[in-house]
Amino acid sequence: MKKSNEKKTSRWIHLFLWPAMLLLCSVATAQVTISGKVTSAGNAAAGNVSVVVRNSNAGTSTDASGAYSFSANLKPGKYVLEFSGVGFKTTTSSLTVESGKNSYTVNAELSDDVLGLDEVVITGTGVATKKKQLGNAISTVSGRELTRGGATSIDMGLQGKVAGAQVTQNSGNPAGGITVRLRGPSTIVGSSDPLYIVDGVIVNNDSRQLIDLGGYAQNRLVDLNPADIDRIEIIKGAAAAAIYGSRANNGVVQIFTKKGREGKPQFSFSTQLRSSTLRKKMEYNKVPFRFANFTASDLTTVPVQRYDFQDKIFQNAIGTENVLSVSGGTANTKYYASVSNLFNEGIVRNTNFMRNGFRLNLQQKLNKSMTLNFNTAYTYSNSKEIPNGGINEAYGALTGFIFGNNYVNPDKDPATGIYPSVNASGIVARTNPLEAIERFDFRQRTSRIVSSAQLTYKPIAGLNIEFTSGIDNYTQTATAYIPPRNTTPSYNGGFIRRADATVIQLNNDLTATYQKEIASELQSTTSLGGTLQYDKTFTFSANATQLGAFGQTINNGTIAAGEFRGERVIMGAFLQQTFGYKNRYFVTGAARVDASSVYGIDNRWQFFPKVSGTYIVSNEKFWGDHLSKAVSSLKLRAAYGQSGNLTAIGQYDRFTNFSPVVYGGQAGYIAPSTLGNFTVKPERQTEVELGFDLGLLNDAISVEFSYFNKDVKDLILNRTLAPTTGYNNRFVNIGTMTNKGFEFLVRAAILNNDKLRWVSTLSYLNNKNVVNGVEGNGVLPFAGGFGQVAAVNGYPLGAYYSTFFARNTDGSLLLDLNGLPQRERGIQLANGKYTVQRGSNGQPTGTLLSKVIGQPNPKHVISKIDELDFGKFNFRMQWDAMLGYDVFNFTKRVGDRDFYGGLKGYENELLGKVPKGTSAALFSIFENWIEDGSFVKLRELSLSYNMKPKFLKGNTMRLSVVGRNLLSFDKYSGWDPEVNAAGQDNAVRGFDFVEVPIPRMILFGVNVNF
Repeated sequence: MKKSNEKKTSRWIHLFLWPAMLLLCSVATAQVTISGKVTSAGNAAAGNVSVVVRNSNAGTSTDASGAYSFSANLKPGKYVLEFSGVGFKTTTSSLTVESGKNSYTVNAELSDDVLGLDEVVITGTGVATKKKQLGNAISTVSGRELTRGGATSIDMGLQGKVAGAQVTQNSGNPAGGITVRLRGPSTIVGSSDPLYIVDGVIVNNDSRQLIDLGGYAQNRLVDLNPADIDRIEIIKGAAAAAIYGSRANNGVVQIFTKKGREGKPQFSFSTQLRSSTLRKKMEYNKVPFRFANFTASDLTTVPVQRYDFQDKIFQNAIGTENVLSVSGGTANTKYYASVSNLFNEGIVRNTNFMRNGFRLNLQQKLNKSMTLNFNTAYTYSNSKEIPNGGINEAYGALTGFIFGNNYVNPDKDPATGIYPSVNASGIVARTNPLEAIERFDFRQRTSRIVSSAQLTYKPIAGLNIEFTSGIDNYTQTATAYIPPRNTTPSYNGGFIRRADATVIQLNNDLTATYQKEIASELQSTTSLGGTLQYDKTFTFSANATQLGAFGQTINNGTIAAGEFRGERVIMGAFLQQTFGYKNRYFVTGAARVDASSVYGIDNRWQFFPKVSGTYIVSNEKFWGDHLSKAVSSLKLRAAYGQSGNLTAIGQYDRFTNFSPVVYGGQAGYIAPSTLGNFTVKPERQTEVELGFDLGLLNDAISVEFSYFNKDVKDLILNRTLAPTTGYNNRFVNIGTMTNKGFEFLVRAAILNNDKLRWVSTLSYLNNKNVVNGVEGNGVLPFAGGFGQVAAVNGYPLGAYYSTFFARNTDGSLLLDLNGLPQRERGIQLANGKYTVQRGSNGQPTGTLLSKVIGQPNPKHVISKIDELDFGKFNFRMQWDAMLGYDVFNFTKRVGDRDFYGGLKGYENELLGKVPKGTSAALFSIFENWIEDGSFVKLRELSLSYNMKPKFLKGNTMRLSVVGRNLLSFDKYSGWDPEVNAAGQDNAVRGFDFVEVPIPRMILFGVNVNF
């Protein structure tokens, strides 16, 4: 019976296959060769332009001379050749294949896409898509834009170039310390950094503080060389980011490195010399006397000499950078390789950062339908650091400066070599800043490799299958040494620390995309993908105190050590479908499911949907010449999507984690303060985006506008528990957060001809962030801001929540009985509300009150970029502005206090302009130390000259001079309103406590192509 069924089945198979086989045999295909040359404006060669036969797998790229040639199996008929490249408008040419003819020549001339209206982007599905077809906003930054401004890291180079992004340089240390926020923060206790992907590899961008440098920390994007970057695509909306599921709340930044191109080897060498200086000094106390004591009624003074510590701490720093790259290849094999060295001194003496790197990108065509891409980059960096102190520790150069009395000469005794204490008698000692610079030895070293292999298979026309396997592996080692017998308040016996972090991240992604013209004017793109991600973290740290006379290793003192090992697994899959109709209507729907091992099994799997639509109005027939002359293009778009965040909870935070301990020689365990919770689920963001893209005056002006509403629910917060539970707190899903605002970008080709091209770009972001769902009294303080920064219901994240002035009904200060300003008192209510109380004498009574006294989130983020090409010259200028936010000037709070008094603000008390004791009274009124942080900066200014000297035989050379952070227009009394002493901390922003200011930099560069 079984054999009979098998025979019947075989007959039916033959019956259905036979007509198909006859059809295939009847269609004769022939191998044809298509070649030609592609040029741009002025008949210049257009290299690295993609040339493909539409709806087929056949195609290639032009070489450096603009020439191309490829073979394809095509049956007789009509075809369309499509020419596209970065910076050019896509162009098509018709091709008719005739029987018996096997060679065709098709040339093309491309016009510049000055405004980027015809950009091609990759949204994570592995298939290039024209930006105008997308229902959500995507920004693109070219590698040229990153490097021309003198930035030493990728994220620094993004400043001012992405609408909807707030990019802040938190420190002027030579290794930087950058925070990127796309449309505001999206978590409270986690990270709001975007998800970074380099050539398909999800890379780690942690900001680990392995040694205490006063809040400053390197973020690991500093390991990537901007000179290797071809372009960066920034996906801001959840509708686009939803295909990355539980890791996309903060947006996605896709980084694509340079690839080889067909042709002979092309070499490029660049060298730079940079000088960095302190842009602005703080005004210091110059009064030639001091009070004999701190008693308010005693006005006795003592003559002193004042010193400017800043002259002894800061230096004019020098830096160099050298990059050598080569690219080339054949039709089947293409390569790009580079080596680089960056050395950058810091403006604080005895600090520097060095990065050495190597990159190799290979592309090998295995056969007609299969291509293998292999990318690998190795980086080794090391830095010499000087701690600032302040956040967690009292040692450091800059804290020694601000806590010191500047009537003490900080120089070491020339006879004994001993550094003096810089503090008044009876005051807690702080480190002599010059001793920290000369004797402390703090270093960090990182060894990192990022590699990916991508196999692309195109078995039939329209079907693209990609498998990507990537690894990111780095080891960061930090060492700290404070020698014995020093001026620190807590480590007179010396201090040694060694800390290591090793991180391994693996991701494997399989994506299949099928593009098909279903019917006339109806196109379909279907994508299906899956991912398996794994990461493992090892950290180890050991401290030693009570050191011997010499030696910087841990075994030179009494040791205390700690270790952590953690791993995490993430799995996910997505399905996305796009339909395009009449090249006017585009609709996309997608669904993603994700699972992460950090959550309990009941909440492990999560579902993230998205949908978006686009209507290109200007492609309608009614959009005739009468409209297109003024409004050349108009696209309306809308998007909805959900995504998640995994950063708010650690690998094992769902457990109640006991810690091992040895007591009396016996092993045991200590109960934790945090109670585990298996019911915690991922934070979830729902975003709605509405916008339009507009081209005016024959696309001489382009406008991109987006309104967004990001609603984050199930925020993970550390809820305080009742003492009867035996625990202090527990992670629970209770908070909510919203970001509402709009962004726009206007780009105009003011002049665009052979003699002069002037392109001007203006970008703007307006965002209102609000936190809710904080339980208890509605206030959750953060440790990184000395308890003065909090999440408060109804206010932006990181609001300054602290004491404020007692005032009369007319708003004037209510002075105490000694004539000094004082703090307000009364009854503290929930959510920062309060009721003021007065005693019978009219003075404040009750408990000390706190309220929101400021907030660190700018209301307006603006950037203006102008670029001019005239003859052989290129001029570029970029202004950045952040307006409508506050800075907590903790630096001035200390420097104006009578105990220290090194800043100019204390002069009024010495000169009798205010009563003695005023500085002591103001010290605890934190409202007094909130300043307007608004600034307008000349971020980048560059001029370059392009030439073709005879010795290069027709190749090019570019000479350039670049200025960075040259000017800042602000009312801030400190060094720089942009810095943040809490580093990349998500919640504590705008907190200035003697962080290294951002330097003014001048760069001279030479770039040679040969």
